[in-house]
Amino acid sequence: MALKLKADQILLLLLVFVPITLVLEYVVHASATTLFLTSAVAIVPLAGIMGKSTEMLAEHVGAGLGGLLNATFGNAAELIIAIFALRAGLHDLVKASLTGSIIGNILLIFGLSALLGGLKFRKQVFNRTAAKLGSTLLLLSAVGLVIPSLLHYLRDGAESGAAAAAGAESGSLSLEISVVLIVCYILSLVFALRTHADLYQGTGHAAGETHGAPAWSKGKSFAVLVGAAAVVGWMSEILVGGAEEAAHSLGMTEVFVGVIVVALVGNAAEHSTAVLVALRNKMDLSIQIAVGSSLQIALLIAPLLVFLSYAVGPAPIDLVFSPLEVVAVAVSVLVVGQIADDGQTHWMEGVLLLAVYVLLALAFFNLPA
Repeated sequence: MALKLKADQILLLLLVFVPITLVLEYVVHASATTLFLTSAVAIVPLAGIMGKSTEMLAEHVGAGLGGLLNATFGNAAELIIAIFALRAGLHDLVKASLTGSIIGNILLIFGLSALLGGLKFRKQVFNRTAAKLGSTLLLLSAVGLVIPSLLHYLRDGAESGAAAAAGAESGSLSLEISVVLIVCYILSLVFALRTHADLYQGTGHAAGETHGAPAWSKGKSFAVLVGAAAVVGWMSEILVGGAEEAAHSLGMTEVFVGVIVVALVGNAAEHSTAVLVALRNKMDLSIQIAVGSSLQIALLIAPLLVFLSYAVGPAPIDLVFSPLEVVAVAVSVLVVGQIADDGQTHWMEGVLLLAVYVLLALAFFNLPA
């Protein structure tokens, strides 16, 4: 309870960056780098507030649907940022942020949850069947990224005319793979919420449980969620506008900015909620938020952005990722699959997940421009 109050106070303090960013943008006309940094900080408390409102909703519906709600609305900030990046034609930034969200959720968020929860409890258990299904679906998503990327790089040495035809084929293949991924995601929801809902109920989670704090009504939670999402959209437009210049002035590549910085900003809601429930020994809900969020990014958000790019972007986006991005996703999925295999976690497994995330972050930071 004390930790949550402290987190709430920090969020309220960081909200001051919202008016600061607006003043810098419309009054001072500050540099793009300054606006990128202040808008990034402003999105963090807004995403956290979105996470808190969905946590209040989750208290009424149980761990399974609660985890889905947290993952869905936690990803709203990421989706909003990606849409503005699509409009600006920053396809590399969009793909990098998708990669960063996938590896950030299953390595950083789940790693922090396992580490901090493991320091408080010697062993934390979760439903092995549900966790294994999640890791298997993540493996499917990795395959969906590998296939178009592999075909693209196999054709990379073709002549210009053949290369143009290959680019068109990559776009068509990305659309077809997107349909398959979305269908698999919808069926996974049927499995989790209807046919095998008992596997996702978790333990110790009663409807309306608020741990001493009065529960928000559904109406209030929804109003806060919509309001925060609207301001996130405003901040995201400013963030994307300064992304390229900020990357150059700070000595970072656009890929690193997308994989690490933008992904961390967009996933702030999951960071707070997943860790807090792990500290309450509710690892079922924590892993459903972390893994479920990565699944939504890979099986729903990424395919959805492919379709949206035909309407909102200057050019359609495909699912051809860089070799390092493909390797990062594949390695992360394999590591999480090993962790989920025995249905329990301890603090050392959290350390291992975080170590893999740091290694991948170093690789992206040292990626040639």
